[in-house]
Amino acid sequence: MSTAAETTGGDIEPWEEVTPDAARRLLVAAVEAFAERGYHATTTRDIAGRAGMSPAALYIHYKTKEELLHRISRIGHDRALGILRTAARGEGSATERLADAVSSFVRWHAGRRTTARVVQYELDALGPEARAEIVALRRQCDAEVRGIIEEGMASGEFEVRDVQGTTLAVLSLCIDVARWFNVNGPRTPDEVGALYADLVLRMVGAEDAGAAQR
Repeated sequence: MSTAAETTGGDIEPWEEVTPDAARRLLVAAVEAFAERGYHATTTRDIAGRAGMSPAALYIHYKTKEELLHRISRIGHDRALGILRTAARGEGSATERLADAVSSFVRWHAGRRTTARVVQYELDALGPEARAEIVALRRQCDAEVRGIIEEGMASGEFEVRDVQGTTLAVLSLCIDVARWFNVNGPRTPDEVGALYADLVLRMVGAEDAGAAQR
């Protein structure tokens, strides 16, 4: 179950773009239900009940359960892409930018683990058109990370034999945090982000891995 701080959003999770308030409440309720029970096991009645609304009220804002999932996936992937794009196009060396990308991406998946689980692991529940839209966003995420790695190779900062495979490994490592992270565990999202950034820099053979984390 998610915490109130996680589902209400703030500057990290842009549910504020969802209006009116009833539509936002339903979306947050859907995130909680999908994460807890899975998309297919969740009914529109479950979602409406969590939002304190009648099932009929849900259809005023969302035509289907899939439309809710699509909206959640779109917002979540837009946020993920924004995190990676900001890091990739920031200042600093490739080593510094890769460390920033990984630590920020991991912090999001840990700090917003309930949303991240839905966004990352319910993709196959979407219909062909909606799925294709989300897959395109995923490819853009891949391109941002791959671009940093390629720039690091060009500058001599990294030594990578398989750029595509390494990019997939980096993204998979970050995304999996949403599956296992426990808010009551021994590490904070910031600490996991720093750890994973260090691991990834070592993965790509960055000589100045330690300096990028200081």
